[in-house]
Amino acid sequence: MYSAPQATDFPPQRRATRAVRVGEVIIGAGAPVSVQTMTKTDTADAEATISQVQAAAAAGAQLVRVAVPSQQVLDGFAQITASSPVPIVADIHFDYRLALEAIKQGAAKIRINPGNIGDDRRLGAVLEAASEVGIPVRLGINAGSLEQDLREKYGHPTAEALCESALRSVQRAENLGFFDIVVSIKASSVSTMVAANRMFARESDVPLHLGITEAGFGTAGVAKSAVGLGLLLAEGIGDTLRVSLTDNPVEEVRAGRAILQSLSMISGPQLVSCPTCGRCKVELRPIAEQVQEALQEIDRPIVVAVMGCEVNGPGEAKEADIGLACSGDYGVIFRHGEVLRRVKISQAAQELLAEIRNLATC
Repeated sequence: MYSAPQATDFPPQRRATRAVRVGEVIIGAGAPVSVQTMTKTDTADAEATISQVQAAAAAGAQLVRVAVPSQQVLDGFAQITASSPVPIVADIHFDYRLALEAIKQGAAKIRINPGNIGDDRRLGAVLEAASEVGIPVRLGINAGSLEQDLREKYGHPTAEALCESALRSVQRAENLGFFDIVVSIKASSVSTMVAANRMFARESDVPLHLGITEAGFGTAGVAKSAVGLGLLLAEGIGDTLRVSLTDNPVEEVRAGRAILQSLSMISGPQLVSCPTCGRCKVELRPIAEQVQEALQEIDRPIVVAVMGCEVNGPGEAKEADIGLACSGDYGVIFRHGEVLRRVKISQAAQELLAEIRNLATC
């Protein structure tokens, strides 16, 4: 029986699940939580889609999902799988034959929706084809495509309805002899999604893909995803994730990695910057943005502080590996609270970036 860890356990103790392999990526069984995204281009436009896949991979995506809505995109899909630096997941709705073709064209994983893929004959054909080439299948349970009998039973897509749908779908697959499964249970409601995944986690050892569907964009979309995913991840629930935003896939990846980093589930550089107040005499945000962008190229777990006055830095930011505290026309570069040197504000960002690069390579 799954038991939630204490809130003080960071990184959280993970829920025990079976292992599923997608290319070189392991999902479940205590493997690091992987970050996914989905391309926003027309899959038939292989060049544009490959460009998005490459950008997402460079930002840290370990898996990328690509829509396969029709036979017309299969040639493009084949080019994408052949050129991708990361495993490609084929996203299939309604027509099981598209899943069969996507498998032939190199999909590393198939995502289907049991609510619209059809009866066990069609589901079984997909699972058999996946088994023959040794790839897993994600069973995607969505509030918007809940089975009719469960809608009638519960009245609307409740957490209980979604969990029952997920457990039923797993049972269907296992009855057909297929166990290489990942499940996602998604809703646009944070509370519904969280409750449904908690229920499922108590009843099954199948790995879980986490996501808030139709989260939106900007601050609201990131916040909604961070709350829903963060609650579950902090309890040890979740083996892979996607932050679903009306935005570029790179932004989804960055948001997903930031969520994991905030829970100490992945290592990497962290930027600490003060919110500023009346004491701040400089435009701090442009400096912080330059630093944040530069940190995308660094994979060492260093903490960098950008502070707007002498109160927040180096005093309150003394735990930072390297930092900048601004004061009028000048600022100071510091390491672990110890001042290294004074610099002009006009050169502060460049001076801090130089120190960051030195620290990252030593």
